[in-house]
Amino acid sequence: MDALSITKAVVLGLVEGATEFIPVSSTGHQLLVGHFIGFKSPNNTFEVLIQLGAILAILSVYFGRLWGVARALPNDPRARRFVAGILIAFLPAAIIGGIFSKDIKFYLFNPWVVCATLIAGGLVLLVLDDTELEVKKRDVFDFTLPMDLKIGLFQCVAMIPGVSRSGATIVGAMLMGADKRSATEFSFYLAIPTMAGAFAKDLLDNYKNLSKDDAGLIFIGFVVAFVSALVVVRTVLDYVSAHGFRLFAWWRIIVGSLGVAGLIIFG
Repeated sequence: MDALSITKAVVLGLVEGATEFIPVSSTGHQLLVGHFIGFKSPNNTFEVLIQLGAILAILSVYFGRLWGVARALPNDPRARRFVAGILIAFLPAAIIGGIFSKDIKFYLFNPWVVCATLIAGGLVLLVLDDTELEVKKRDVFDFTLPMDLKIGLFQCVAMIPGVSRSGATIVGAMLMGADKRSATEFSFYLAIPTMAGAFAKDLLDNYKNLSKDDAGLIFIGFVVAFVSALVVVRTVLDYVSAHGFRLFAWWRIIVGSLGVAGLIIFG
């Protein structure tokens, strides 16, 4: 590993942690940034595997609440329904990702797709932020199982890079009647099995192709992603509750537009 490769890994780790849990698409940002700084990883494995750092950030922030849910499972129907709902919401992505992940990477993981979906997703968030939706649920523990399944189907759209996993689940939850805060929080919880599953599958598929240098860069990206995600997770719920999604929408549109300009000028 040389200093330039380490610097690139640090930059991409920061990008991953900063963008994973806000509706701007961490994968899309990583692909764009990686393209323009000249970072390459076998089958985009680096971008997927460093997500483990973001998963651990969620687990550390919500450990107390998750431990409370685990302890309550034998006696609390509400806790059991919550866990079942997360698993049901995870199921569509597990099935579709397990079958089509290689095709998705091959055909869709390119900067032009990312720019288009970033801009389109930004427009969707602007419309959503200005739309008065009926709020039926303000607590993730009150989401119904059919509601959870529908949110899980929305999450599948995020397999297209640039869509944003958190953005798709938040939009889906709000359309199902969740308020902004609970929709965002549910996307946090759903990230745990979804990202862990993606990590495990990608590692199983590609570990034989990774060199020691690749593993070292992944470790660096993982650590940086953990630290930056920790900061975001601790602040984003309060921000969304107070200000909505307009900032993220315009960020997506600006980044997507700059990406298009950069691709036209620099290729």
